[in-house]
Amino acid sequence: MTVSQVCIMISIAIYLVAMVMIGVVYSKKTKNVGDFYLGGRKLGPLVTAMSAEASDMSSYLLMGLPGLALLSGVAEVGWTVIGLALGTYFNWLIVAKRLRNYSEQIGAITIPDFFSRRYREKSNVIMAIAAIMIIIFFVPYTASGFSACGKLFGTLFGVDYHLAMIVSAIIIVGYTSLGGFNAASITDFIQSIIMTVALIIVLVFGIKQAGGMDAVIANAQSLDGYLDFFKGYNAETNSAGSFPALSVISTLAWGLGYFGMPHILLRFMAIENPDKVKVSRRVASVWVVISMAVAVLIGIVGMAMIKEGALAQFDDSETIIIQIATLLSKVGVVPALLAGVILAGILASTMSTADSQLLAASSAASENILGGLFKIKLNEKTEIIVARLTLIIISVIGVVIAWDANSSVFRVVSFAWAGFGAAFGPVVLLALFWKRSNKYGALAGMIAGGVMVFVWKFIIAKLGGAFAIYELLPAFVIGLVVNIVVSLATPKPEQDIIDDFETIKGLGK
Repeated sequence: MTVSQVCIMISIAIYLVAMVMIGVVYSKKTKNVGDFYLGGRKLGPLVTAMSAEASDMSSYLLMGLPGLALLSGVAEVGWTVIGLALGTYFNWLIVAKRLRNYSEQIGAITIPDFFSRRYREKSNVIMAIAAIMIIIFFVPYTASGFSACGKLFGTLFGVDYHLAMIVSAIIIVGYTSLGGFNAASITDFIQSIIMTVALIIVLVFGIKQAGGMDAVIANAQSLDGYLDFFKGYNAETNSAGSFPALSVISTLAWGLGYFGMPHILLRFMAIENPDKVKVSRRVASVWVVISMAVAVLIGIVGMAMIKEGALAQFDDSETIIIQIATLLSKVGVVPALLAGVILAGILASTMSTADSQLLAASSAASENILGGLFKIKLNEKTEIIVARLTLIIISVIGVVIAWDANSSVFRVVSFAWAGFGAAFGPVVLLALFWKRSNKYGALAGMIAGGVMVFVWKFIIAKLGGAFAIYELLPAFVIGLVVNIVVSLATPKPEQDIIDDFETIKGLGK
């Protein structure tokens, strides 16, 4: 092992040990299942903002976005970023405070629990279906995170992809199962800082190696369509691609996904003081915009580095930041340690999402299916044990799914994102803002949205042309329409449900 590799390992090892220690510390503070899944609703505004966004900005921030920008220019990735930025802002603006107040009013600690209690559902069918949706879409989402870790260590040290992935999964499961929600939130906060530092170091070093910013811009301009938001670049033909208005609209629809993301919505429910949501919103929005813009710019810089000869051609564009970090590590001991920080940042982006997803999926299986649907009564100690065991089982399934080393992080994330956005997004919005919404509409809309993601992705989109759009947009619209139509065609909600709604509406003023 070279000196640079040793330095990288030292940086990564320090980071990993710190994450596990946080889990150990918070394991002593986790007294009941409410603490495990929601941290007792004690998150401050800064931790809320950064943990929410770190859990959102998965490996696609440091791998997916730069990789896509490098290959195809700014069209697809640019509109994706704009959609995500708008979605982040409006999710914090209209959903965060009301969901926090509503979930506390009805005593909900998970998203499926919120749906069921919001509509005073006695059969818990909505809860069960919502929990199943979470498991269906979160398991592959989590798998993409494990895959990113495997790619990282495999590229760096030449270790077996599968071994690296399994070890990474064990560490993530370790601190999450020990410390629960609080450990995940605090580690997410720290991870957001590491991700920020990593992005800055990579950008500055990459621009220098590419010959300066002027050289980066000149190279991008020399590639036909690379900087065109309505064309994009086709790497296979070395020519301008095509990105029509319909593609723009469907790509912007990424922002709709935020309204249905359980791991982000849980952060809203855990806010200690709902009156400080404005602070969280500003912090979150600014960080998201800057971090994604830098990630895209790194992809453009990477293309210039290849043109300049600073980087050799490589097969997987999603490893561009790993390639730059590896190059940095060869400059000297201090740069090698900084390279370790960068790579820890990639781990952070992966772990910060995976831990939140594991918690959400675990709560869906143990709290909502076992406890909610099957009415299995457990004492608090046993509940926590079951929650931790469920988390481990889901992780094992995620490892199995991630076994293919050639899977695309960005594409897996995009599908899972569409699933949650379409299944939960309309239900969340109507539950919070439309008092005529009822349990029948919520259930029908949830199923319609979730099913349509699969139908559109694997059947309709294959027809091509206008149908070849991001599945989130049509599935979201269909889920919303079905929810409204079924709600209007079935009996109005009971008066006590409407009273709860009006109470929460009053708190938002």
